[in-house]
Amino acid sequence: MHASLIRRQLGGLVPPKIATPKLVSGGSGTGLGPLVDFYSKLPKGHGTPRVSGIKGRFFNGKNASGAPLVALIVGIFGVSYTLDYNMHLKHHKNHAH
Repeated sequence: MHASLIRRQLGGLVPPKIATPKLVSGGSGTGLGPLVDFYSKLPKGHGTPRVSGIKGRFFNGKNASGAPLVALIVGIFGVSYTLDYNMHLKHHKNHAH
C-alpha cells in the first residue's frame, strides 16, 4: 500500500488540527494534553437512535399504540369485502341461484 493511501484511510481517526506531528512525536507524552481534552469531551455510552415516520410516531416512545395495525387490518378487510361483494353481484347478473 502507498503511504498516501494509508494516511487518507487513517486520517479520520484523529482530528488533524489537534494531533499534529509535533505533539504526537514528543517522547514524554506531555504534548498530548489537547488531544486528551478533545476526546474526554466527546459523549460516552450508547446513542439513542431517532426513528421517524409511522414507526416513530405510533410504535416508539410515550405515544406507543397499535392503532395503525388495527387500521391496516380493518382497511384490508374493507377492501377485500368490497371486491368479493362486487364479484358476487357480477355472478348474479346473468345467473340466479
